[in-house]
Amino acid sequence: MSQNLFSSMFSGSTSASWYTDWYSIKSGSYQKLMRSYYGGSDYGSTGVSSSGSNSSGKVNIIDQLMAERRNPTVSKEVQEANAGLTTGISKLRSSLSVLQNKNTYLDSKDKTDARDKTVSAIKDYVSQYNNVVNTAKKSTLLRKTENVAGMMRSSKANVDRLAEIGISINENGTLQLDEEKLKSTDLSKIQDVFSKDNVLSYGSTVNARLSFADAAPGATESTEETTEDAKETVGNAASLKTDIETMMSADLFKKIQDKDGDRYDIDKIFSAAKNFVNDYNALLNQTRFSANSGVMSNTAQIMNKTAQQKGALAEFGISLDTNGRLSINEDTFKASDMEQMQKFFKTYGASIASNVSLVNYYMTTQADASNGYTATGAYDAQGALRFNTAI
Repeated sequence: MSQNLFSSMFSGSTSASWYTDWYSIKSGSYQKLMRSYYGGSDYGSTGVSSSGSNSSGKVNIIDQLMAERRNPTVSKEVQEANAGLTTGISKLRSSLSVLQNKNTYLDSKDKTDARDKTVSAIKDYVSQYNNVVNTAKKSTLLRKTENVAGMMRSSKANVDRLAEIGISINENGTLQLDEEKLKSTDLSKIQDVFSKDNVLSYGSTVNARLSFADAAPGATESTEETTEDAKETVGNAASLKTDIETMMSADLFKKIQDKDGDRYDIDKIFSAAKNFVNDYNALLNQTRFSANSGVMSNTAQIMNKTAQQKGALAEFGISLDTNGRLSINEDTFKASDMEQMQKFFKTYGASIASNVSLVNYYMTTQADASNGYTATGAYDAQGALRFNTAI
């Protein structure tokens, strides 16, 4: 599966992958094949004749095929590749962060030349990048490899800009560095290519994919789960935007009067926070499968900003898991200081609101560039398959 995922990007192959097999089974075409082969109503079972003799030990072939494809036998080599991919993605993110750090392009107080630092950082980036690409081809970590493929697509889309700073793309998807050309390139041009401030720069789009790849589960995932996640309805970004506005509003935290005096309507605030958490997670589920760099880059920024506020969120009973998803503890939340919560969401909400708005923009006005969705918000299963089988 991984070989098809990456080779198709550079060879132009459109051969069906694991997704196509699963979709054929799920849609019924495989069932028709089994029925034709075995005949009779028991076409899907072994140990059963058309006359009905020997009915013991039935095993449905369709179920067996799907089980084998969902849970393939993992060799030692694949186990090592899976572990190596997880580590490699983390190292590549660190390498990229150096190139997105403005201090890299300035001379250091210890007299270290900015150009020397930049050249060293680029060399490390290319090395770490190539390691991830080569390891991903042997890995069965579907969600991680999907995003590595997306990273490679970002490189291909920026091939001209990369060439200007001495980086070219080999046929197998790895990068190649012309160190002499790199050394003669203006540092500002290199900084622009990897810009952290521009969400559509090469560096930002790669960082988006790596953020999702790093947060993806470190185990071989079920295709069925992946496909179901992709069926989230378009509009989660708009819903999350509304949730943020609600959490930042003075009306939500307006005190009410009762026999005990002025108090916050804690149930109302909790309900709003719960909606925020649910729509935040739904957005992440949806954008994970987007082929739109604007969607990916802005979602990655939302995730990064949220991760930076992990400690503050925990004080209000909102926790962040290793996949970047939020969960909320009702008791802790309701026992929190509502005044501090209001101040927090005014700051945190404002910091992610612009990114959420941009995600909404890219999802609604450029839906044709997103995986599996039409401009009207309908889910296109065949479109999703095209995305997953022909990067």
